[in-house]
Amino acid sequence: QVLLVESGGGLVKPGGSLRLSCAASGFSLSNDAIGWFRQAPGKEREGISCISSSDSGSTYADSVKGRFTISRDNAKNTVYLQMDSLKPEDTAVYYCATDFPDRQFRQCVLSGPQYNIWGQGTQVTVSS
Repeated sequence: QVLLVESGGGLVKPGGSLRLSCAASGFSLSNDAIGWFRQAPGKEREGISCISSSDSGSTYADSVKGRFTISRDNAKNTVYLQMDSLKPEDTAVYYCATDFPDRQFRQCVLSGPQYNIWGQGTQVTVSS
């Protein structure tokens, strides 16, 4: 009953933009930190951004800093990842994740083992 669903991926040209969505059901997303991760074929999963449930703010990996923006809409129970100035090396499957609500995961980190609820992923391909 606790579920995350990503959407918004697709094929874009270098320099283009996409907005990914992470919709939560079965719990209130506003009470938990949410992270975005990506995994390219043959590579390790990479934490790229996360947002805290508090006013502590957000965190970005150096590889996306200045190009990606994470935000949340509590009314829609959804977290977004706005991706601008996309590069071919951004090509990957993108996942959103959080921890079980009763664990009170409030302040986000970019370390995968901290997350135990994952979406199914959405493919992002950047190519000319």
